[in-house]
Amino acid sequence: MKYSPLIILFLVFSCAPNFTTINQTKPYSANGFALIYNNDDYNEKIIKGKMNNDILQISSQNLKTGTLIKITNPKNNKSVVLKNVKRIKYPEFYKILITESVLKKLNLNADLPIVEIMEIKKNKSFIAEKAKIFNEEKKIPSKAPVTSVQILNISKNKATNLNNKINKIFIHIGTFYSLDTAKFLRQRIIKEITDYDNTKLQIKKMNHKETLVISGPYKSVNLLKNDYIKFKNFGFEEMDIFIND
Repeated sequence: MKYSPLIILFLVFSCAPNFTTINQTKPYSANGFALIYNNDDYNEKIIKGKMNNDILQISSQNLKTGTLIKITNPKNNKSVVLKNVKRIKYPEFYKILITESVLKKLNLNADLPIVEIMEIKKNKSFIAEKAKIFNEEKKIPSKAPVTSVQILNISKNKATNLNNKINKIFIHIGTFYSLDTAKFLRQRIIKEITDYDNTKLQIKKMNHKETLVISGPYKSVNLLKNDYIKFKNFGFEEMDIFIND
């Protein structure tokens, strides 16, 4: 696969072992799995720092230490605002590292700890509206990866068992104004990610302005994680995770 010089430069820096701080005008937001801290992960070097499970602590490797972060359990709307205690390196599949105390505070399902996180900017009001991706004006290079991935939640069901039919997970790969652009992205994924089961790849028309490219459904977190890694290796970034029906 060939890339333009700008894409190559981007990939070089994105693959560096150092942390990358997200710096943007709008508060950072993401949806996905929280990693629950335990000492075994630290001892096995899965994570690169210690936390205290007896107190409310969080760590985001994407935001600066001291940043205020609102964490919400979308199942019950319970939320808590905490400072980013430190930047601990953890697997990129997860959106945030939390202690067991946070898990209990939010009444999260330990087997499916899906959370919504939002950076709270100092001296600015909290922005509740989630950012949407519109790529009508952005031409996708035929050989360059799309650099943004989200996962859409279009379910109101509150079940937590992934084996249940009404509770599945879809990866939202992109939102497009143009149906042709969505089809083009679908063709690229099928052609270039050869070890991906393309029967999971779908185009979903939401309205006259939004066409989605989604992957799923997933009944297993492990299967979702495997495809997440494939998309990540392909060049997609900032992937969020939501439950869908």
